[in-house]
Amino acid sequence: MEEKRSPEDFKDCTGKIIGCAMKVHSALGNGFQEVIYQRSLEIEMAYEGLEFKREREFAIFYRGQHVGTRRVDFFVEEEIMVELKAVILLEDVHLAQATNYLEAYNMKTGLLINFGSKSLTFKRLTNKKYKPEINSNFL
Repeated sequence: MEEKRSPEDFKDCTGKIIGCAMKVHSALGNGFQEVIYQRSLEIEMAYEGLEFKREREFAIFYRGQHVGTRRVDFFVEEEIMVELKAVILLEDVHLAQATNYLEAYNMKTGLLINFGSKSLTFKRLTNKKYKPEINSNFL
């Protein structure tokens, strides 16, 4: 069962990121490729004064050994992982992928944002395995 989050838990910038995504979706609608929304969100977040890195690369380890890398769509304010989709309907596999990235990168909070549906959809994600004493696997 998922734990209910309090307003204190959302004192990060997720609301501002979601607001930026809503502006992009309102202007463009659905139907474009993911990269179009990514570039547009990049413009909107910069306009709103959010600090971010686009396509930040992270190392993935298994039993202490480097097994590959993965790029997150956006890494915002050095604390929020943002993964974008442009699909008609978010499926469990998209949620599982975003959750796996949070755990692999040891990030506390993430957003999964879908521009592909008629209305913008998003999920706030929390890493239940987050360990603040461990650094993330940035490259």
